[in-house]
Amino acid sequence: MSVMFLPLKLIPVPVQCVVLSSVLQVFFKDNQQLASILDDLEGKVFRVFIQDTGAVLFIGFKAGSVWVHPSSEQRPDVKIESTVTGFARLSFAKEDPDALVMQKVLKLSGDSQAMLLFQNLLHELDLDWELELRRAFGDFFGRKVAKAAYSLIDTEKKLREQSTKFIDHALRSMDTPSAENLQLWQAGVESVSRKVNKLQRQLDKLEHTIQQAQQEKV
Repeated sequence: MSVMFLPLKLIPVPVQCVVLSSVLQVFFKDNQQLASILDDLEGKVFRVFIQDTGAVLFIGFKAGSVWVHPSSEQRPDVKIESTVTGFARLSFAKEDPDALVMQKVLKLSGDSQAMLLFQNLLHELDLDWELELRRAFGDFFGRKVAKAAYSLIDTEKKLREQSTKFIDHALRSMDTPSAENLQLWQAGVESVSRKVNKLQRQLDKLEHTIQQAQQEKV
């Protein structure tokens, strides 16, 4: 999970790894209730790819601790991909990781058991990144990173909203139903389809009953 945002490309990956390692190691040391999760992740390696900067980081778990390196000789168990903003939404906005996966903001691939362990860690990882960064590297650094993160999240949200409004306006100008009406129409079609299927099953059952009755008469 990246902690540098707008100037991320200017920060060497090894430096990013040092920042992440420092924060995560202190956090896990102070939160011993997560020890069992670390035990489950023992020996696992995760490859993190930040799509819009090209940065690749490896996060591994060994002897009840965590490390972050720019490379790894061990083949990763899970590959994790997202944009800078996607990781900001996961880390700073604390959005539900399952929802981000469903929205294809966060992409996971690899060993299914390791992916489940990773998602479990995300659910249990109540980590305040701004606070931990301020503790490890000072108030100025922590505030700057958090401000950049929230700015990216807010900008992306506004762009999504503007895109939705633009598409809805374009559909209305073409006398096409709005997105909301299309959803209602789709729900109506699905409801009718379920009723038709139910009726078809009843007709099939009735036809089968009639056939049986005719065979008994013979």
